[in-house]
Amino acid sequence: MSRLGIVAKDGIGLRIRASVGLAFVLLLVMSRVAVPGELAGQASVIDGDTLEIRGERIRLWGIDTPESSQLCRADGRVYRCGAKAANELDAFIAGRPVSCAPLSQDRYGRAVASCSVNGIDLGEWLVRNGLALDWPLYSKGRYAAVQREADRAGRGVWAGSYVAPRLYRACLRAQGSPTSCSDDANAHP
Repeated sequence: MSRLGIVAKDGIGLRIRASVGLAFVLLLVMSRVAVPGELAGQASVIDGDTLEIRGERIRLWGIDTPESSQLCRADGRVYRCGAKAANELDAFIAGRPVSCAPLSQDRYGRAVASCSVNGIDLGEWLVRNGLALDWPLYSKGRYAAVQREADRAGRGVWAGSYVAPRLYRACLRAQGSPTSCSDDANAHP
């Protein structure tokens, strides 16, 4: 009698055991448990603060970037600052491998992670270039100094006026339009 209680007659029990063993191994291989360091590889930029690696969406930790449809002003013109953040992040990554250390999961089921390319923290890079804001509620001020530097230098959104991304999203949820939500009394400066 086998360990499964199946009598091996004419090799049938052996085949059943092999099939059960193979099914178990496949289940282990196919199930993915997120562990730090596991999220690494070629990344697709979904928006300014969201990447995708091997089919998994990753929200960059500690920052907030303008939404893709969000408009900002600089030099007397209106531009899509969210799209600019995503395009510049994509150009910076330039097909190089991205490494992400998962820290938590957001309400949409995405991994929230600190990600880097060649040791450069992508969140810090975005904030330093004025393409994202430090989000102290989550970052505990991790990017505050580089945000002040970007503000003083007038880089990215700091070159003109913008609405904080969280306020823009709240306006859209209240049935505002991308244009009206992008330019109101809450705009910086």
